[in-house]
Amino acid sequence: MKKLLLLLFAAFASASAYAADISGTWEAQVDLDAGSGTATFVFKQTGETITGTYSGTLGEAKVAGKLEGRHVEWSFEASQDGESTKVKYSGTLAPDGSISGDCDYGPIGKGNFKATRKASSGQARVAAPPRYSSRKFTSIVA
Repeated sequence: MKKLLLLLFAAFASASAYAADISGTWEAQVDLDAGSGTATFVFKQTGETITGTYSGTLGEAKVAGKLEGRHVEWSFEASQDGESTKVKYSGTLAPDGSISGDCDYGPIGKGNFKATRKASSGQARVAAPPRYSSRKFTSIVA
């Protein structure tokens, strides 16, 4: 019984210790009452704290937010027609790595979004060296 409890505790501890990192560039498809568009977010995550930038229809702005487990929230101040408004995003990090949820653009409208991380153009690609690609491997297990 003690082993079972210890095993369950270890499994729970490792699951709760899971920490996603959403640092990077994200493209969001945004659908509001007033129409649809795209936004780009560049996030930097330190622990649960998120900082970064927004760029899109409303210009550019600094972003602040937090990630707790798979729930993520961020916001920024934007100015349109000389009036400042706080824009808020609230979503969930999906198993496929995307983030989707609701957004509130104040007087512009409310809606939903789905964001996906942009692949880095400088990302390393791993391929087998040419001398191994033509080799045939056989099993030695009898």
